[in-house]
Amino acid sequence: MKLLITGGAGFIGSHLVEAFLADGHEVEVLDNLSSGKRENVPGGVPLHIHDIRSEEAAALVRTGGYEVLVHEAAQMDVRRSVEDPKFDADVNALGFLNLMEAAKGRVGKVLFASTGGAIYGEPAYGVAQKETDPLRPLSPYGITKLVTERYLYYYEQEYGTKYVALRYGNVYGPRQNPHGEAGVIAIFAERMLEGRPLTINGNGRQTRDYVYVKDVAEANRRALDYDGPGDVFNVGTGLETDVVTLFRELNARTGGTADETYGPAKPGEQRRSVLDLTKSEKVLGWTPQVSLADGLDATAAFFREKVER
Repeated sequence: MKLLITGGAGFIGSHLVEAFLADGHEVEVLDNLSSGKRENVPGGVPLHIHDIRSEEAAALVRTGGYEVLVHEAAQMDVRRSVEDPKFDADVNALGFLNLMEAAKGRVGKVLFASTGGAIYGEPAYGVAQKETDPLRPLSPYGITKLVTERYLYYYEQEYGTKYVALRYGNVYGPRQNPHGEAGVIAIFAERMLEGRPLTINGNGRQTRDYVYVKDVAEANRRALDYDGPGDVFNVGTGLETDVVTLFRELNARTGGTADETYGPAKPGEQRRSVLDLTKSEKVLGWTPQVSLADGLDATAAFFREKVER
C-alpha cells in the first residue's frame, strides 16, 4: 500500500516509517521539521517539507495517490496548548481538516495518533481507563484530539473514509525529543547524562502509563490491518508508574549521580493515568511486548550515545 505519514521525521513517526517499510509498503513523509529531523527519515523515503496547514500539504494529499494517511503530526505540548489554545487548535484541528478535505474521496483510510493520557481526564471509574469511559479532557490539547476523533467519524459517515484512532499512553524511547513537555523520560535521561539539574514536580507521585515506541509502531501495524468500522483503541501497558519511581530507575541507568530535587506542583496537572487494554487485545490482537525495565535500558543507551557524540 502507499502511505503518507505526517510527522514522519519525528520521534514516533520515524519508527512508524521503519515498521511500514519493513512490511513492504511504499512510504512517504510529510513533515515541516519544526521538531522532526531529516536524519530520522530512512534513505530513499521521499520527504515533503510542508506544514500540514499549508496549501502545499493539501495539494500533496490530493495528487499523491495515497491509500492511507497516517496522521502523527501535531502540536503536542500540553502546556503550550494551555498558554495558546488558538495555536493548538490551528495546528491540531484546522491542520487536520486541511488534509482531510484534500483526502476525502481519495484516501481510503486514516490512522490517527490520539491521546490516552489527555483525552479522559482524571479516572472516572477506578483507575484503568476504558475507551467507553467519560471523555473529560483537562487541556486544549486533549480537546483538539477529541475533536479530531469526532471529525474522523464524520468523514467516515459522509465520505466512507475508514479510520482507526489510537489513544497513546506516554510514549517513550529512542529519538524522543528531550525539549518537549511530553518527554519526561527523555528529559530526565539527557539531563542525568549531562550532569545537569532536574526537578520533580510536586511530590512525584503522579502516575502515567509509559509505553515503548516500538510497541506503538506494532499497534499501528495492527490498526492498518484492521478492517472493521471506524473505532478507537487504547495503546499503553495497563501499568501506572509514578515520577519518583521513573526518576530512580533512570538514575540507576545513567550513573546514579542526579539529586532527587522536588519543586512546586504544576497547576491542574492530572494525578493518575493508566489505560485498559482489553479492547486492543481482543479486537486488534495487540499487547505490549517491551517491559518498562527493558525500554528504559534501550532509551538510556540511546541518550548515552547521543551525549557522548
